[in-house]
Amino acid sequence: MRTALALLLTGASLCAQQTLTLGDAEAIAAKNHPQVSAALLNAAAANQVTLETHAAALPSLIGSVTGASALNNSRLSAGSLNNPVIYDRLASGLTFSQIITDFGRIRNLTASAALRAEAVASNVQATREDVLLQVDRAYFAALRSQAILTVAGQTVDARKLVADQVSALAASKLKSGLDLSFANVNLSEARLLFVDAQNQLRASFADLALAMGLPSQQSFTLVDPASPPALPADSSALIQQALDTRPELKGLRAEHEAALRFAQAEHELKYPTISALASAGVVPAYQQPLHGRYAAAGVNVNIPIFNGRLFTARATEADLRAQAADQNLRNTANQITRDVQVGWLNASNAYQRLALTAELLTQATLALDLARTRYDLGLSSIVELSQAQLNQTSAQITDASARYDYQLQRSVLDYQAGLRR
Repeated sequence: MRTALALLLTGASLCAQQTLTLGDAEAIAAKNHPQVSAALLNAAAANQVTLETHAAALPSLIGSVTGASALNNSRLSAGSLNNPVIYDRLASGLTFSQIITDFGRIRNLTASAALRAEAVASNVQATREDVLLQVDRAYFAALRSQAILTVAGQTVDARKLVADQVSALAASKLKSGLDLSFANVNLSEARLLFVDAQNQLRASFADLALAMGLPSQQSFTLVDPASPPALPADSSALIQQALDTRPELKGLRAEHEAALRFAQAEHELKYPTISALASAGVVPAYQQPLHGRYAAAGVNVNIPIFNGRLFTARATEADLRAQAADQNLRNTANQITRDVQVGWLNASNAYQRLALTAELLTQATLALDLARTRYDLGLSSIVELSQAQLNQTSAQITDASARYDYQLQRSVLDYQAGLRR
């Protein structure tokens, strides 16, 4: 025990440790992880697109200052059908424009942009859940590595005790040198297992720090989470829960609705656009026949007549993309249904393994006790004892792995079913 304790203290002294629960790790990741921050920024940017689109329906007011100088009787003579006169002048004024109606096109474009912003907002939740699942994976992997390190330390102690006993007996000519060699080999293997477990724990802590969005590797004292609630009898309720709440589906539904509204807006390109325009200002310096001030107002109607079937093609493209968005939604729903079913099966299998690995460990421990007794009585060789030690170590590692694998599979199932909030 002293050997394992010394090795554990050596490993712990490499870096300062902090106590960390699974809830703490998830909270840190939700706050600090770059992917979550990027998703939030993209959602904020998508909201601005809605404002940009709606701006076309709002009044526009532009201020202008114009100065011009020209040769006497100058006219623009090339590049245009008209032939305007250019007068020397310095003028300033305001131009006001307001669309009167486009028969709903801007309204549908704004609604489409708002739905796309809603889809991006759903992606924030999906990204957050992905990050939290990665935290859970790393956390339970680190707990497993921590448990294996404990098993390795106990194995070093147990095999060193046997090696010391065999060494004393060999010195008294009560055991052979072959027995001592076997005992020392077993001890060396245990020490190798401890070194590997220690390295794996450091690697697991590095993965956990990355999953939490921390900039560098850190070491933690992890706390075992509470046991998850009982597993449902089947996956049907979980599937319905996932179809109702998974953020990926919410986002795809919003994308589909956005595509439908955009397609409607593209169909409305064939309608006229009616807008009003007014302009007024003063002309402090001017050449005759200009005057000191000006003002004008009018209404403009743009009627699309022919543009090489551009609007028809755009409307058809938008319809096809809306149909594709609907198919993507169906495909994702099917995938989520499959994922929940597989997640439930994996969790059920992991739960069944808990009892089996516990029984395996009990039998391996009993076999080791019997093998040690037989060896002490001279009824068996060191090979039998070595094999029993190996079987117990393997059973201990399998039992620890099964415990944390079940908790991880429950976390995966909660993710697949959309139960995280």
